Order: sequence, then C-alpha cells, then structure tokens
Amino acid sequence: MYTFDSRIRYSETDSEGKLTMASLLNYFQDCSTFHSEDVQLGVDYFKEQHLVWVLCSWQIVVERYPRFGESVIIGTQPYGMKGFMGFRNFFMTTEDGKYLAKANSIWSLLNTDTGKPVSVSEEMALGYGIGEKLEMEYAPRKIAVPEGGIPREVIVVKQHHLDTNHHVNNGRFVDMTMDFLPSGFAIGQLRAEYKKQAFLDDLLMPCVMVGEDKAVVSLTDEGGAPYVVVEFLKKEEL
Repeated sequence: MYTFDSRIRYSETDSEGKLTMASLLNYFQDCSTFHSEDVQLGVDYFKEQHLVWVLCSWQIVVERYPRFGESVIIGTQPYGMKGFMGFRNFFMTTEDGKYLAKANSIWSLLNTDTGKPVSVSEEMALGYGIGEKLEMEYAPRKIAVPEGGIPREVIVVKQHHLDTNHHVNNGRFVDMTMDFLPSGFAIGQLRAEYKKQAFLDDLLMPCVMVGEDKAVVSLTDEGGAPYVVVEFLKKEEL
C-alpha cells in the first residue's frame, strides 16, 4: 500500500469550504503517479517503453468531503493485474484513519506506437506490488445511458485539457461533465466509463440527463460515439 499525507488547500475547496469532487479525483490521480514514480515505473519509464496506462473506469464513493485546512491521508493499492488490465483501489482518510472516500479504478496497458493492448509484465506487477482488495460496494463498470438526454453546447478540446500523454486527462473529462450539474447537487458517488481518447481540437458533444437523485452526462464525437459516460448519484449530507 502506498500513502502520502496532505492538507486541504483553499484552492481545492468549493464555496462552502469543502473539498470538491474534482480535487478529490486529482488527489487520487496524483497518488497513483507518485506511487509509480517511487517504484521506478513513472512517466519517463513508460515513455522509454512506449507504453501508457489508459483509464477505463472510475468509481468514487464519498462518505464526507473534508474541509479547508483539514489534514488527510491519501492511499492507493493495486489489487490485481490480468493480461493487459490493471485494477487499483484508492482512499482518503482522516489522520485517525476514518474513511472520507473510497474508489475503484480499472486500467488498460497500451502500446503508444500501435495503440494495441500489451500484457502486464511480471517485472511491472512486482514493482507495483499486489495487495488486498479494499472493502466497498463495487458497482458495474458499464454505465447505462438513459433516454431523454438533452444536447448541450459543444466543447472544443483545448491545450489545457491535455496531460503528458497528449490526450484529454481523465480528470478534465469529469470537470467538463460536472459543469452540467444543477446548483446544490452534492455528489455521493461518481462513476465514469471511458470509451476512447480525445485529442487537441476534437469536438465533444454533451448529452445531459438530470433527475432528482441521479445525473448522467455523455460526451460523444460528431458521429455519436462516446468518449466518456459519467454518472453522478446525489447524497444529501456530506
């Protein structure tokens, strides 16, 4: 298990002084990259090997959003690797070990030259270390897109949406979809299913369905093929 300590920054909070979902996701993403760097399986290693981990899905469940200034512990643990797939848990806790959020993620290892899947090597699996699966209620990877969604204004992929792999970062996709949530919609659970990569100047077509307790946002290409589908479940008190 890999962990690091942090303190909630003002820049990571909302108008109520609580950590935002976008910032929570960034903490988890940073935790996995810190872990990879510290076991010599970081950005430079993958560039040299012409490999990349591509995120297939997120499930993030929030017990409570920590407030500005609160000290927290962020952790991650790969719990399985099979073929070209990798499975990784995340968590955020208080200093005394109470869970604030738990997460599950599924990844695919791809060759950057061919775009095809590559099996995880024994060396890589040993480097990461495989641990126990976190106890949580695991949701399916696939997200059903309900009928009756409303098309919204087209989003053009800009430079600031991209990461070191030169495609839209998974967190930026979620940022885009959260813009369509109504005011006061407290996210209790987020699920994201990533279908394909988006690159600079691509056009993303949002389709939004908002109910009383659930919202689903899909971002598709001009032909209707989805880049990502994100489901938000509402929680009243966080």
